[in-house]
Amino acid sequence: MRLTAFLVTAALALSSQGAMAALSVGAKAPDFTTRGAQAGKTFTVTLSHQLKRGPVVLYFFPKAFTPGCSAEAREFAENIEKFKAAGATVIGMSADPVDDLVAFSTKECAGKFAVASAGPNIVSGYDVALKMRPGMTDRTSYVIAPSGRIAFVHSEMSYAGHVKSTLAAVEAMKQK
Repeated sequence: MRLTAFLVTAALALSSQGAMAALSVGAKAPDFTTRGAQAGKTFTVTLSHQLKRGPVVLYFFPKAFTPGCSAEAREFAENIEKFKAAGATVIGMSADPVDDLVAFSTKECAGKFAVASAGPNIVSGYDVALKMRPGMTDRTSYVIAPSGRIAFVHSEMSYAGHVKSTLAAVEAMKQK
């Protein structure tokens, strides 16, 4: 019985460590250029270029076409007009290859926002490597101000709350 309780406690501690974002509010967001897709079409995504248009919601998700990641993408797609009204651009990021993201951008994102491939340098720079599953990222959402500074962080493996909290953060920025 004690061993079972210990193992459950240890598993919970390890799972919560997997979703700890290292970048804190006020930190400089690492700039990057990578390949992405929107509505099935590939293109190059550069964070600094996106920031010229306003704040960016950069949300990392573990793997395309998994239940939680698909649900999160659909929720972002359903709320994309609210993000746009607040002046924000949404970009989903995963360690998946671009070919997988092309299909994901059409099916789960409904062509409404870009998803991009987070290579090792991006994953390391944002400290979102999923410790227990190499080659995947934590579920961490960053709101990045046009200045390039992190304005808000939500890091939790459950997708519930990421869209609502990042939208609230972007809307609060607009009111300032």
